[in-house]
Amino acid sequence: MRRRAHDLVVVGCGIAGLCAGVRATELGLSVAVLEKAPEEHRGGHTRFTESFRIPTEDIDLDAEFNVEDYSTADFYSDIMKVTDFRADEDLAKRVAEGSVETFEWLTDDLGLEWEYQAPHPGYTAGRVWLDGEEMVADLVSILEAAGGEVHYDTEARGLHRDDEGRVTAVDTRVEGRRTRFEGEAVILAAGDYGSSKERRTRYYGPGYGNMKVRGSRYNTGEAIDAAMDVGAKSDGEWGDAHMAIIDAQSPDVEGGITRIDGYQYGLILNHDGERFVDEGEDARAHTYAKFGRRIFEQPYHEAFIVVDSKVVDDVAHMGPGRPITADSIESLVRRLDIERPERAVETVEAYNEACDPGEYEPNVLDGNSATGIEPPKSNWALPLDEPPFTGYPVTGGMTFAFGGVAITPDAEVLDTTDRTIPGLFAAGNSTGGLFYENYPGGTGLTNAAVFGRVAAESAAEYVETERARAD
Repeated sequence: MRRRAHDLVVVGCGIAGLCAGVRATELGLSVAVLEKAPEEHRGGHTRFTESFRIPTEDIDLDAEFNVEDYSTADFYSDIMKVTDFRADEDLAKRVAEGSVETFEWLTDDLGLEWEYQAPHPGYTAGRVWLDGEEMVADLVSILEAAGGEVHYDTEARGLHRDDEGRVTAVDTRVEGRRTRFEGEAVILAAGDYGSSKERRTRYYGPGYGNMKVRGSRYNTGEAIDAAMDVGAKSDGEWGDAHMAIIDAQSPDVEGGITRIDGYQYGLILNHDGERFVDEGEDARAHTYAKFGRRIFEQPYHEAFIVVDSKVVDDVAHMGPGRPITADSIESLVRRLDIERPERAVETVEAYNEACDPGEYEPNVLDGNSATGIEPPKSNWALPLDEPPFTGYPVTGGMTFAFGGVAITPDAEVLDTTDRTIPGLFAAGNSTGGLFYENYPGGTGLTNAAVFGRVAAESAAEYVETERARAD
């Protein structure tokens, strides 16, 4: 077996692992980052992301934000609200409060470029745009300039604990050859398990092996297994995930951003011609990650967003498929190949009769509701009565899974007795406990960056303590 030695070994080359690696080099540690993918596919799901949620009230930015007064407290409240208050409060606070310093570190200190991202209608939080692929490349360059190493085609298959219980190495396969990367500490930042067909079927049920994967094909969960094999506790909702509403023509894997936003202003119909969600339940950022699963569970894993000319300009279609238009609802549902077009027409007619709208305000929860139908529509309930009508075939797309290892707010991995495992830390989608049932848009990237940085700081403190103890 080949052996390599560093102060810190980081498993994963997405934003969590790279933030950990860069921060660790700043703190004087020698770092090896292990990446399962080849170099041209590096970066995990981060490679396919764009949105970074931040409390704009607490950050001094030279930008005109449409979302005003979005504070750290609002960020925390959003996490708790959309997870039905099941999120670990301490982890949620660490993400919200750490987002300010982490964003300033990435942009002001490290020089990452960002752009203001104009909110989609109904979006109620501050966020900026950071190109995922460019961000990965920039952070790798910063890491390597500071003396850190990135090892590609290196799959973590096991962790090693010594007789005192400390994690001291990662066992890998490098181009098929066994290699042990020894370190005084290890950070697990290898992403989730959602790209594995077997695990999607195991945790979500029959049929989920066929769900389209928006991000990296390499996030299949072996590194999480390795941590649990040495005693790490699992946490989070393993049977749920961020499953976005995406174009039905999206690629099977690594499609990236093919969302269709603006569904909240129209109706979502299935092949039975029926509605099955309250499209106007909340702002898009608070529903798109859970509605994708509801759509995938419909016949043929497919549904159809239907809007009229009043709101079509508020729909953001980012997928490869083409919208379908018609001059009547009956013609549209037939062109969409809905299996029960007559029932679809009846559903739209019943919805139209239930509408009694006041002023339409797409940027806020406008209170225009449709009641007396099932399900009701809580906001933006406008009748579909102004042609032409437009339809978008959609499905649910796997973004990332909600289960992972349990950590403390200092990113220390817990064992099954709720004690910390010496020398083992974790960040990003390899961890659980933050997201349940739903997800506030833009929080995943922020969570990974915050805890990547926290993990590095905790690991550096641990290494210093262990060295002092050894002396």
